[in-house]
Amino acid sequence: MTERVVLAFSGGLDTSVAIPFLAEKMNAEVVAVAVDLGQGGEDMGVIQKRAMDCGAVESVVVDAKEEYAADFCVPALQANALYMDRYPLLSSLSRPLIVKHLVTAAKQFGGTVVSHGCTGKGNDQVRFEAGLAALAPDLKVVAPARDYAWTRDKAIEFAEQRGLPIETTKKNPFSIDQNLWGRAVETGFLEDIWNGPTEDVYAYTADPAVPREPDELVITFEQGVPVKIDGRTLTPYQIIDELNKRAGAQGVGRIDMVEDRLVGIKSREVYEAPGAIALITAHLELEAVTVERDLARFKRGVDQRWSELVYDGLWFSPLKRALDTLIADAQKYVSGDIRMTLHGGRATVTGRRSEQSLYDFSLATYDTGDTFDQSLAKGFVQLFSLPSKIAAARDAKHG
Repeated sequence: MTERVVLAFSGGLDTSVAIPFLAEKMNAEVVAVAVDLGQGGEDMGVIQKRAMDCGAVESVVVDAKEEYAADFCVPALQANALYMDRYPLLSSLSRPLIVKHLVTAAKQFGGTVVSHGCTGKGNDQVRFEAGLAALAPDLKVVAPARDYAWTRDKAIEFAEQRGLPIETTKKNPFSIDQNLWGRAVETGFLEDIWNGPTEDVYAYTADPAVPREPDELVITFEQGVPVKIDGRTLTPYQIIDELNKRAGAQGVGRIDMVEDRLVGIKSREVYEAPGAIALITAHLELEAVTVERDLARFKRGVDQRWSELVYDGLWFSPLKRALDTLIADAQKYVSGDIRMTLHGGRATVTGRRSEQSLYDFSLATYDTGDTFDQSLAKGFVQLFSLPSKIAAARDAKHG
């Protein structure tokens, strides 16, 4: 019986080459599964046809834009998820959702093997396979680029020999991953970390140095979920999509960094995440207004650990699920409006209001009407500093 391989298909070099390669190497039928995650600039109909032109026996496109926004981007927003305090998890967020639909396709089409285009140097191999281990441990996994030592130049040569309909060539060597939450660019001349990115690297953002009028807007949240822009009720997908355009037009969300990969090496990545950065900036500010101090302090550590778990491919892990519960509970009062200005590559908060606000003007003001009893402060300071005072006396005695 001919084996069926369900391939996570992006339409790029690695997965396009994988279709004929797997068919020849394994004498298998390949079912290509492309998941629409709101990756602007890519026609999913073209991608679906490309898979068939490359030799797939079935080509499936799943429209998961709204699902991705609501079930993956919103939780990341509520966790203020930034790996290494900078990267908004755009690739790592999408992998567990793709895995979910690969498992569904394997059941539908009788697949026994799942394949992806990841190399042995990347994080995505872990994300795909850790997700599969959690959802469908009986499925076998084959990764042509990793398991058969495919280099990028070999893949390009293979594609050219067989006339595969792909855009990546030796003259355009970037590896690009994009979805609603942002865009990642690597390889090519970017592998020399001294080389600055040129404007042709970017697609989601305009040059922030070009003079233009600022864009002011108001984002409304309900329990940590963005629900309105400028008073217009929208779905999370619509909000992220609009902010990608508006913040992107102001050059917001460009990130050029060397990051620590899970496999132990450092990698240079260029990201664009205009909507994600604008939303996280707004959400952080609303949490500052509505979340109690000790919970806010603890949550910052939870947010960082949540980001690391998702980056490492552990979306379905017990610890990640447990942290989800805490983060969701912390969003109970994160409701209100954030006014921000998008301009010159920055998203700047200029106003905040909430019926759940813990900010008390009468306690905070230094003017007439101040209700803060300053007479209590002296004793508080003495007691608070007492442990340090006692330790300092001991140090002086034994120093």
